[in-house]
Amino acid sequence: MLGVSSAGDLAQIAAAVGLANNLSAVRALATDGIQRGHMALHARSVAVAAGAVGHMVERVAQMIVEARDVTLEAAKRALDLARAAHESAAASGE
Repeated sequence: MLGVSSAGDLAQIAAAVGLANNLSAVRALATDGIQRGHMALHARSVAVAAGAVGHMVERVAQMIVEARDVTLEAAKRALDLARAAHESAAASGE
């Protein structure tokens, strides 16, 4: 398809493709695409480690990401707040 006539030409094409692939990976790492996805996944893991279950996992993860404090301690505090808000809403009939 490429009309390559020698192994050297093929090696150069393969190297160029590899470098282009590396550049795209570096670009993705430098922007917030991969970082944002990884941080969201990490925040959910921290929320679960703090004891969140069900819909509380997403809520706690969102809270700690917004606070820019993705730690177990912050997740525990966020879980306490989320539970208190949920109980208050349930008690008031919302």
